[in-house]
Amino acid sequence: MAETIDLYYWPTPNGWKVSIALEELGLPYNVVPVNIGAGDQFEPEFLRISPNNKMPAIVDPEGPDGEPISVFESGAILLYLAEKTGKLFPNEPRKKYEAMQWLMFQMGGVGPMLGQAHHFRQYAPETIPYAVDRYTNEAARLYGVMDRHLAGNEYFAGDEYTIVDIAVYGWVVPHENQGQDLDDFPNLKRWFDAVSARPAVQKGVKVGEELRQNINELDEESRNRLFGNKPSGS
Repeated sequence: MAETIDLYYWPTPNGWKVSIALEELGLPYNVVPVNIGAGDQFEPEFLRISPNNKMPAIVDPEGPDGEPISVFESGAILLYLAEKTGKLFPNEPRKKYEAMQWLMFQMGGVGPMLGQAHHFRQYAPETIPYAVDRYTNEAARLYGVMDRHLAGNEYFAGDEYTIVDIAVYGWVVPHENQGQDLDDFPNLKRWFDAVSARPAVQKGVKVGEELRQNINELDEESRNRLFGNKPSGS
């Protein structure tokens, strides 16, 4: 029986990537909350696992050589879990790189740009019209890229559900907060509904839902921590 993986986690789109993948793969895991509003991501113990002070991260007591291994960055974690199990990622070289390019598209574009759209539309302390327009329009462009691709593909890697779909999914969940309407992207909407119906996805997005915080209830220092600034005096 596989040993239990420690998942350093908070319920966000990036956190959901790993909780969903673990549910899909049926791997045992233990959630270690990383309260990004309280500044847990800056604690020395966590920085030894994730030096970029970002969650999620994992510690697998049964690494590739049988020894414990820690992995940070959500895309790297997904690739690690897929390789560990031999599931959710193509093995045939051409299909593997077709999937890889869409995973990099998510990591380099979808996550950062949709995150900025969400931030400036929902969380910024003041409305900056240029930033709102810039990132809302970029989000729409990326949604269009995904919609065109999915016009001829069931999933991002063709007809095979993979970690790429898991990586993208969490960032499409809050599409309304990014200023997007899925009815404008019918192929993406078809894909989103299909992924949403998967039992492991439903379980994965519920992990730690009791931990979620209302941004409007956070004080200024907690907001600074949440958005990547070190606590005052640190």
